[in-house]
Amino acid sequence: MSYDGVVTMAAARELRRELLLGKIEKIYQPQPEQILLSIHTKHGRRRLLLSAAGNHSAAYLVGKMTENPLTPPVFCMVLRKHLGAARIVDITQHDTERILEISLETVDELGFSVNRKLIAEIMGKHSNILLIDTEKDRIIDSIKHISIDVNRVRQILPGKAYTYPPVQQKIPFNQVTMEQIGAMISNDFQPERDLLDGIQGISPPLAQTLASAGFGGDQQQGASFDAALAFARLRSIVHSMEADELRPAVYLKEGGRPADFHITPLSIYENDPTYRILPFPSLSEAAEYYFTHRESTNVVRQRSADLQRVVRGALDKLRLKLQRLQEDRQKAENADRYRLFGELLTANLHLVSPGADRVTVTSYYDGSDVTIPLDPRFSPARNAQRYYKKYGKAKTAVREKAIQIAETRREIDYLESVLAFCENASTLEEIDLLRAELTEGGFLRRRTKDARRQTKKNARPAPRRYTLSSGRTVLVGRNNRENDWLTTRRAAGSDIWLHTKDIPGSHAILLLEGGQPTDEDLFEAARIAAFHSKGRSSANVSVDYTLVRHVKKPAGARPGMVIFTHNRTLYVDPALPQSAEQAEQTGGSPAPR
Repeated sequence: MSYDGVVTMAAARELRRELLLGKIEKIYQPQPEQILLSIHTKHGRRRLLLSAAGNHSAAYLVGKMTENPLTPPVFCMVLRKHLGAARIVDITQHDTERILEISLETVDELGFSVNRKLIAEIMGKHSNILLIDTEKDRIIDSIKHISIDVNRVRQILPGKAYTYPPVQQKIPFNQVTMEQIGAMISNDFQPERDLLDGIQGISPPLAQTLASAGFGGDQQQGASFDAALAFARLRSIVHSMEADELRPAVYLKEGGRPADFHITPLSIYENDPTYRILPFPSLSEAAEYYFTHRESTNVVRQRSADLQRVVRGALDKLRLKLQRLQEDRQKAENADRYRLFGELLTANLHLVSPGADRVTVTSYYDGSDVTIPLDPRFSPARNAQRYYKKYGKAKTAVREKAIQIAETRREIDYLESVLAFCENASTLEEIDLLRAELTEGGFLRRRTKDARRQTKKNARPAPRRYTLSSGRTVLVGRNNRENDWLTTRRAAGSDIWLHTKDIPGSHAILLLEGGQPTDEDLFEAARIAAFHSKGRSSANVSVDYTLVRHVKKPAGARPGMVIFTHNRTLYVDPALPQSAEQAEQTGGSPAPR
């Protein structure tokens, strides 16, 4: 992550411009290592997020409120006590380090004006947020307590004197000279390492960018490093901050996952065609997009894995149940010998000796000898009746087992479709909707600890929408409930319904609005349907399509389960329209260039 000293300086300038003289209205602690300040400024209400989390150490403005715990943590209560109605008088960066200082003016319990300082140390796993008594230069409290057992050099505890983190023997990036840069370079093979070790406030990607500039942007074998070019690149970055001409951007990996962000172009990503560049008008917007999408991707993956584990567990139980039902049915189907025993025993009662445990008689069907086991406790006639009864139970079992097998297979098909949705889910909303569907279906217990986290059963459907090259629209369900809604309520009878053949997936609806589809429309829609199925990573996937009027939902069927007729099949490779791929990767943000 490139939240280095350069980004911290840009953040300090941006926050000072937006928040100076602002009044803190509310203080929240949405996560154990995050603080959210709601501030009333001359520009309106602003929300400042300070994060000391190891994988999310940053300070930037956010646009939306986040969910907060019902009971505020201790540090949040301390901040509310000391910073209620505090006014921001300055925001600065300490040297060129990743340390942001927010100077505040407030009143104490007796009504006297006092000065406080909120310090955000943005240093990866060593990050912290501290509230300082400016007059005594002592720590009031911090979001992380560091005792002498953890760090013998610098303890962070309430009442301790505040000291800055130990300085490194580096030259601040805004003070370094061209001669000093030239003296840092020990060899021309890895100048980025020398720059990183010698200049304070730059990150590895920025050091590599400066090194690339030193070679004129073309580092070839035998080329020499030019300190003047690297110095000019560094000065241009400093000048762009002073002139408020930043170029914040987020770099996206293949698949749309954020890889990094910065206020200036980074050569390691700019020169790599596998990365996409997403520009933003401000540093805070770039940082919010980067952290939100990176963390949401991880959270979605984790929650999806949890849900998949539940679904796979239920599928394993159903498959075991199906196997046992099929074994029971096989046994019942082989019960014709009970009928034969009953018939032969009835015809040969006179041959049975009292108390005998078996009798051998001749079958009048094929003339063979048949040995019939007997229960010596009962008479021959009673033994015959018992065999007739076993035969009757077996016939009933065949019918009942067939019904149970069909029902179990339908349950398996349903859960396999849910599993496919879990594997393809890309947002927390989709995961919550799937969890709600499984809860209502009885596969999950209803959560009651925090009602605010429960997804409403009747949440408004919001299927995926794609535009074909012809301009027609394709709607795709994100779960089985949306599949039902699309097919039975949203679509017209003359629209086209598509679904992968014998593969779990989404219902896709090609909206025709009374018109006729072209072959290209059908193939494009089929590729979309194949993409939103379990066969996404396969090739030559078969997709059935028919008119919506030929699709019916049986009474009592699970969500998403339908029957259809008059269908035809297309064979396609799964794919989305190019514009749709970009929209999914950027989440509706400005289009990448």
